[in-house]
Formats: sequence, C-alpha cells, structure tokens
Amino acid sequence: HLGPEGNYLERFGPYLTTRHLTPWGPAVDYGGPDSRPVRDFVIENALAWLRHYHLDGLRLDAVHAIVDPSRPHILEELAARVHELDRPRFVIAEKASLDPALLAMGLDGQWVDHLHHALHVLLTGERDSYYAPYGSVADVEDALLNPGRLGVDPARVVAFAQNHDQVGNRARGERLSQLVDLGRLRLAAAVVACSPFVPMLFMGEEWGAGTPFLFFSDHQDAGIAHATSAGRVNEFKEFGWRPEDVPDPQALSTFERSRLDWSEVGREPHRGLLEWHRRLLRLRRDTPELRAGGPLRVECDEAARTLVLVRGSVRVACDFARGRVAVEKLGGAPDWE
Repeated sequence: HLGPEGNYLERFGPYLTTRHLTPWGPAVDYGGPDSRPVRDFVIENALAWLRHYHLDGLRLDAVHAIVDPSRPHILEELAARVHELDRPRFVIAEKASLDPALLAMGLDGQWVDHLHHALHVLLTGERDSYYAPYGSVADVEDALLNPGRLGVDPARVVAFAQNHDQVGNRARGERLSQLVDLGRLRLAAAVVACSPFVPMLFMGEEWGAGTPFLFFSDHQDAGIAHATSAGRVNEFKEFGWRPEDVPDPQALSTFERSRLDWSEVGREPHRGLLEWHRRLLRLRRDTPELRAGGPLRVECDEAARTLVLVRGSVRVACDFARGRVAVEKLGGAPDWE
C-alpha cells in the first residue's frame, strides 16, 4: 500500500502508473519503459529489511494487485534475490485462493484463506458475503486435501483459524473467542495445528484473548481520514452490519481497545486454552508425521457433522455439531487421548 499520505515517490520519478489501478490507487509501475529503476528500488528496499534488520522473511500482501506484464515477474525476481542472501530467508505471498503458478515463481509459500473460511462458517454459522459458498464439513476436507490435488506441497501453505485481516475487517473486530465457545476454540486449534500446512496463530489467539482487534488509523489529512471512516461503513454493507456498529478508525479509543490484556493469560479459561495450544504444538514438534507436508487421510460424515483427520499415529476426531474434538496419539502417549 503506497500512500495515501506521506508518499512522495512520484515527485522523484515514474514510480506509479495509471495503466493499472488497485483498490488503493495507481499501481507501482513494474513493466513500463522506465520500470528498471522502480524494480531495483522495490527489491533493494525489501532486501534491506533482511540484510540490516535481520528479519527471517517477507510476507507480501495482496499479490493479486501486483501487476507486471514483463518477464521475469517482479515476484520471481524478488524471490530469486532474497534466496541469494547469506542464509535461508523466506518469501511468502498472501492471496485468497491457492495459486500454483504463483508458487512456481519461486516463492517459498502462500497464505491461503480456504481452511479459515471453511472452519469459520462451521464454527460460527455466519454465511454472509464471501462466506456464502461454505457451510459443509466437506469444505474442511476439501481445504485440507486441495493442495495435494493441485500438485502443491502442503508444506508451502500457511493456514490459520484467525488472522489480522479476518478479525480486523469485521465491524466490531471480534476474535473467534468472542464468537464461539471454548470447545469450538479447541477444535479449531486442533485442526490447524495438526494440519499438513504451516500453522499460524494470530496474536492472543493462543489464550482466547477477550479484547477485539479493530481497524484503526491515524491519518493527518482530514479528507483522507473522513474517506477512511466512510469507507469502512460502506465496506460492511454486504455483511449486514449497521453503520453505528462500526467504530471510527480515527478515534484513539479504537486503537486502545485493540491492545491485548496480558493479565488474561493467568486466568481461566484463558490459561487452559493456552496450555491446549502448547500441548498441540509440542505434539506437532515431537511427532514427525505431523510436520508440514507429512501424511494425510481425511474422512467426513456430513449427516453427523463429523470429520476425522489422520496423520500417521495421530488421529483428530472433530464433532462440529457439538463443538468437540478428541486428539489421540495411537499406539502410545496415553496422556494424549
């Protein structure tokens, strides 16, 4: 997202183009006649975060809005340059649906919304907007098996039950912990942690944080500030959320309400949920078959609203009707039943 205020690149050179437009304005010009310095600027900026600030990798937002008609594509060139550095670094793209062509450019992985959407609808019952196509247990099965069907190594897929987009783009910023009971939180955690993907946790998810994560901003330009606030209200119409339910992103209170309450960690039910996550991650670490890309077998019963996920010696039995889950380490580790 370049702009909408504090960005002066266009005063120095042809960094942007109106030949392609994004939801945030003119696109970065990666394929025009003067694009080589633009590409160098973007790539060197990315490398600086890895070289000088010692980050382990980059997560590229909204790659569907990165338009480049030239070859190699800017994402392919960026990934190649990152992989030339002194130690392994990672480049992960964010796109709603799995895109094998994107990964073929040499990126290490991709955030995918498929598992999130399938789980969210089953756990919450919400079916508005982009959740409308979901609602069956088979959707979760499909999300788990789809990478393999597309010839993609599941180890290159990042999966989650919550993230900053899915929480922050709600009118009231509700986390899953504010929408479902404790049993369903444990169920979601078990599916993600025991999936063949790279599991990702959103900050505070591991203890079921009770604070919301709202969209907040601090624009100094009055026109941009008003447009941001109005845009949030308009964005939520298809979800049926009322304008009065949308906090003003420019209000200081919106930011302050989004801060984590770390005192929750020592209290129930937060403490118990945190221990559940710890046990799941410990199981994943200690069980070779549970690591990303390992074996996978899935069975679902639509009538009973159940799904069984088997990965080697680990069996995860999910009951979406009652919001319960059982994780078993077959042939050993009796404490895991």
